[in-house]
Amino acid sequence: MDAMVNTDHYTIADIYHLPEGKRAELIDGQIYDMAPPGRTHQKISSRIHQAVANYIDSKNGACEVYAAPFAVFLNQDESNYVEPDICVICDTDKLDEKGCHGAPDWVIEIISPASRTMDCYTKLFKYKEAGVREYWIVDPPKEIVLVYRFEKKTMETYSFQEVITAGIYDDFSMS
Repeated sequence: MDAMVNTDHYTIADIYHLPEGKRAELIDGQIYDMAPPGRTHQKISSRIHQAVANYIDSKNGACEVYAAPFAVFLNQDESNYVEPDICVICDTDKLDEKGCHGAPDWVIEIISPASRTMDCYTKLFKYKEAGVREYWIVDPPKEIVLVYRFEKKTMETYSFQEVITAGIYDDFSMS
């Protein structure tokens, strides 16, 4: 993702005025173009989304899971708008027809070549600052998952072959 070359401070209104079909995120007033996801990215996203949704359904859970494109107005301000690959929101009062207003409980981003710096640095700090409880960075080329549990102040690295337990649930894990 590359920032548009401009020193202006953009707002969510600018995101809504982008040309039809153009996707971008807004972080601290800067617009970052989003490249379309590749096939591997979509396969991983679908698999994780399905596993989390099935788990929530099996528990009759109150949390809701969404896959991109889904709007997250991260800080409930006009300068931050993201579309996480997958997000879980347990406080459904944060949800309306436009998306999620405030921090999701759990965010999962799947790295693509164009998004590595954004996902591993910019969004990592933004999600932590906003109050996201858990953040997974799935790295297909390296076949690892970085799991940040911000409430516990921990970071763990898992290979694709290992079982990962979600911190926001006592009994959900996946490999």
